[in-house]
Amino acid sequence: MEVHITSKQMVKPSSSKLHLLTPFNLSLLDQLAPGVYTPVLLFYAKPSDSNVDGSQFSDQLKQSLPKALTQFYPAAGRVKNNLFITDFDEGVPYVETRVEGRLSDFIEPTQKLEEMNRMLPCRPFSYIQDSTAPQLAVQVNIFDCGGIALGLCYLHKIFDAASISAFLKSWAAFSRGSNGEISDPGLLGASSRFFPPVESMPENADWKSLFFNGGGRKITRTYVFDANAISTLKLIAKSKSLEHPSRVLAVSAFVWKHAMQASRSVSGTLKPTILCQPVNLRPKFKPALPSYSIGNMFSMASSMYNPVGKDIDLSELSYLVREATKSAPNDPEVILQGFNTMTEQLSHLAEMVSKGNVDFFILSSWINTLDANEDFGWGKRALFSIPGIGSHNRELGNGFVLKEARQHNAIEVWITISEKEMVFLERDPEFLAYASPGSYFDKSEI
Repeated sequence: MEVHITSKQMVKPSSSKLHLLTPFNLSLLDQLAPGVYTPVLLFYAKPSDSNVDGSQFSDQLKQSLPKALTQFYPAAGRVKNNLFITDFDEGVPYVETRVEGRLSDFIEPTQKLEEMNRMLPCRPFSYIQDSTAPQLAVQVNIFDCGGIALGLCYLHKIFDAASISAFLKSWAAFSRGSNGEISDPGLLGASSRFFPPVESMPENADWKSLFFNGGGRKITRTYVFDANAISTLKLIAKSKSLEHPSRVLAVSAFVWKHAMQASRSVSGTLKPTILCQPVNLRPKFKPALPSYSIGNMFSMASSMYNPVGKDIDLSELSYLVREATKSAPNDPEVILQGFNTMTEQLSHLAEMVSKGNVDFFILSSWINTLDANEDFGWGKRALFSIPGIGSHNRELGNGFVLKEARQHNAIEVWITISEKEMVFLERDPEFLAYASPGSYFDKSEI
C-alpha cells in the first residue's frame, strides 16, 4: 500500500506556563535506559453509526493531545546531559498520512510485519544517538475506507509500558471530551524521587550494550497461544517447586526453550542462555505507587540456564523465571546500594554476549500493564499491533514481547530472532503444536 504524508507539525502543550516549571529530573533508572523508540499501533475501524470521518477524527486527536501533554509535561520536553528534562514547550511531532487501500486489506493475517513500520513516525527499535530527540512522536494514518491507524513511538528514557499506558488513557479521555481520567498526576517525579540521578555515570553503565548487541539481521514473527494450549503448558511447567505456574510464566518459559533450540540448530552448540525481563516496581512498593508514575520504574530479573548435556526441561525453566522475578530487588535503598555491583555485572554480561559465549534474550510482558484498549471517541480499537524489526536494524538483540490476544485468555507473542533461527522455529513441530502463526482478529469489526 502507498502511504502519503499530507501534513507534519509540532503539537505543543496547551498551557503557556510550562516554561516556568523547574527541570524534571531523570531517575537513575532513566539514565540507565537506552535511547530507543518503542512502537505501538492502534487500528480503529470507522464506526457504522458515526458521521465523523477519518480526517475529522485526526483533528479530534490533534486538538486533545495538547491537554494530555500539559498533564504529562515531561513528554513534551527534551533531555539535557542525561540528567533532566526541560524545554517543555518543544512539543511532539505529529504526522498525518493518507493510505491507498482499505484497513481490512492491510491487516490481513500476514507475517509481513515490516510493512507496518510505514505507519510509524520514526524508525522503531533503533538506537537513538540524538540526546535531544522528542520523548514521543505520533502518526495518524487515514485509510480510503475511513479507518485509522494511530502510530505512536515513545522513547524509553522516561516512558515504560506502564507509564505510556497511563498517558494513552489520559489522552483518550481528553479526546472523548472529559477532563482526563487522571485528576492530579502528582507523582510525575516519583521515579527520580526514589532513584535520584547520578552526576557522573560510569562508562558503559547502561542497558544499550545488551539491548543492542548486534549479531546480524533479525526478523519478527507473531504467534498466538490459545487458552487450551496455555492450560496444557501450565500442566507441563508444573513441578513440586512450582505448583501453580501462571499463564505468562508458562508461555515465557516455552518460548525461551524453543528459542534456545533454534539457536542450537544454527550454531551447532547449545550454549548457556540468559533471559532478562523488566519487573514493574510500582505495585511492589509499600504503599504501592499509581500506574501513572512517570519514568522507568522497573528492576531487571535475570535467569541463567546451562542446558549442556541434558534435555531442556520446561518445568525447570519456569521455576528459574519465577525465582528470578521473585528475587528481583524492589527496595529503592537496596537498588541504590547495589548500583556499583549492578554496573559491574552489566559490563561483564555485555562482554559475554558480545563474544558469543552465551545466548541472550530480553522478555517484556505487557499483560496487565499495556493493553492499549483506549476509546478516543470512536469506540474500542479493532487491533493492537507491534511492528516488526526492519531490514535496516542489525543492532537489536533477541527478544520476546507478550501481550493479550483477542481471544479469551489467549496470549500473543512477538518473537525477534535471527532469520536462520526463525526458519527453524517456523518448522518446529513441538512449538507449532501450541503456537499458531499470525495475528487473529474479528474481520467483521473492520
